Amino acid sequence: MRRAYAVGVALCLAVPGALATGTTAQAAAPRPPGNCTANACHFDVPAGTYDVKVLLGGDGAARTAISGESRRSLLPETATAAGERVARSFTVDVRTPEGEPTGPDGTPGLDLTIGGSAPALAGVTVTPARHARQIFLVGDSTVCDQPGEPYSGWGQQLPQYLRKGLSVANHADSGESTVSYLADERLWGTVRPLIRPGDLVLVQLAHNDKTTDGATYRANLEALVAGVRERGGEPVLVTPVVRRWFNADGTLNNGTALLVNGLGVDHPAVVRSVAAAGGVPLIDLTAKTKALVESLGVEGSKALYLYAEKRDNTHTSAYGATVYAGLVRDELVALRLVPRGGVRTR
Repeated sequence: MRRAYAVGVALCLAVPGALATGTTAQAAAPRPPGNCTANACHFDVPAGTYDVKVLLGGDGAARTAISGESRRSLLPETATAAGERVARSFTVDVRTPEGEPTGPDGTPGLDLTIGGSAPALAGVTVTPARHARQIFLVGDSTVCDQPGEPYSGWGQQLPQYLRKGLSVANHADSGESTVSYLADERLWGTVRPLIRPGDLVLVQLAHNDKTTDGATYRANLEALVAGVRERGGEPVLVTPVVRRWFNADGTLNNGTALLVNGLGVDHPAVVRSVAAAGGVPLIDLTAKTKALVESLGVEGSKALYLYAEKRDNTHTSAYGATVYAGLVRDELVALRLVPRGGVRTR
């Protein structure tokens, strides 16, 4: 029997007075659901995977978005007309540490943040997920749940594109290479035992393999693939997002931007080769992000990265991470790794 950590029943509207247990009252002056303040909710739940159902809307027109845990985007901004109520559901991974695996533990339980340009939350229900499929992310700082603004990894933005039943377990960590990820028990030593049959494991590691020779880099990718398969999961290799370094002719620099290290190892090429040789699904995010950045040009591509804020041409802004997460979503569908009905298109 599932236990519901709930406040919020869709039909409990315009009820004055105190909140009843397990329900949300919506008076003329909207009050937040129990467990919630005006802009946040907290649920004392143990680590695990949870289905969350939110009821959005209020007396006036509203635009509401939901994020949670370590700044993960869980639901994109959703518009509701005055007096309208709209239900949306998603599945969320709750763990310790709640963000980067080598970072601080964070707050126990599930934390949700109510955002958007005109937020209105009428109800929320949290229930242990029975049949969730995990999408594990193994990666570096361009993928991870970044702890502070203005940084954001594409894995931090991916959950908003997934519907109930698909959960992102982002175990990417800043500064990691294939060498360090395999060696650290907080990383691969923790992720591998969690993988269940049918789970997806997306691997994007390259940015920090600056001194890794080609044979070692290839062997490490093959070890990650084998470890996933031994657990019954499905590995997916992801080539790294490009760095925003242009040549004079408006194309991206073949070394710095396209992840060729000082030893001459062409990381995207090795990833493609390992995927082809091992029959591993490939998301060529290098090719996708290269095409996008070059199409936007020197000026237009700045918004994808933290150029204005930090003169940073490697790490993405929240906007850029959201765009890149959309590319990953599209490829997951195109490769038939997730059903089209399992994703949101906005």
